[in-house]
Amino acid sequence: MKADQIDVAQRKYQEEGFYIHPEPLLPQEVVEKAIAGMDALRAGDYDTGIPPRPSSWSPGDDPDALCKIEMPQIASHAIMELVSHPALGAKAAEITGAEALQVWWVQLLYKPPTASGQEVRTHVGWHQDYNYWGIWEDDSELFTAWVALSDVAPDCGPMNFVVGSHKWGLSTKSDFFSQDYEALRDAIRAEQNQEWQEEPAILPPGSASFHQKLTFHGSGPNLSSQPRRSFAVHMRTEKSRPKDNVRQGLTTFIDDPRYCPIVFGEADTLKCA
Repeated sequence: MKADQIDVAQRKYQEEGFYIHPEPLLPQEVVEKAIAGMDALRAGDYDTGIPPRPSSWSPGDDPDALCKIEMPQIASHAIMELVSHPALGAKAAEITGAEALQVWWVQLLYKPPTASGQEVRTHVGWHQDYNYWGIWEDDSELFTAWVALSDVAPDCGPMNFVVGSHKWGLSTKSDFFSQDYEALRDAIRAEQNQEWQEEPAILPPGSASFHQKLTFHGSGPNLSSQPRRSFAVHMRTEKSRPKDNVRQGLTTFIDDPRYCPIVFGEADTLKCA
């Protein structure tokens, strides 16, 4: 990316709370291997010998519901290769201006198609990520790279960002699992009394969007004929630290690069203590 393009990307990320990269970042081979790894995890096959962390969806659960699996990279070599790929880290550093980056948590997200007349159980309710990240200090620089493995077209239930919502502060009305998509949006709009402008993350396989910890986002049903596949790769910059420097919950593994790889810069730059 040329210097002027980097400036545009950084400005959009800072002013609007997100940036959508329109072209593939990751090699096709890496994406295809990660797709196979995703299917293996959904079937309960862990080639590292380590299961993912406890999740809201487990092998054998409803195949028509949203599948969300926590820390899939510890269970799959192919998924670890994707989330730790240097191209993803380099792009994230360009956009955020970070000196160093670490992947500190990952979520596998598999949204099956919803057939005509079928009950929708695959909404991702409007939310701000930081509502779930209270183990980090409030001024920590945290963001998400949302990596597409399938073609995320308008009918696939793409993620929708609310422009400028990262400037609104932390909301009390944030619910990832809410299936009442419209009502939750109305409640947030009433609470915030701000202009509500949505922008969908339309992405080819192997590309990514990047959004800040307070940016509102959510997604509707997948009305295409194929599953929508993605990973939410949560990253931190050198300007981040756990509360009281305690490792617990989502920060349990940040000192272990086998679980939480450093994808840009040096490890010493990311030390929390």
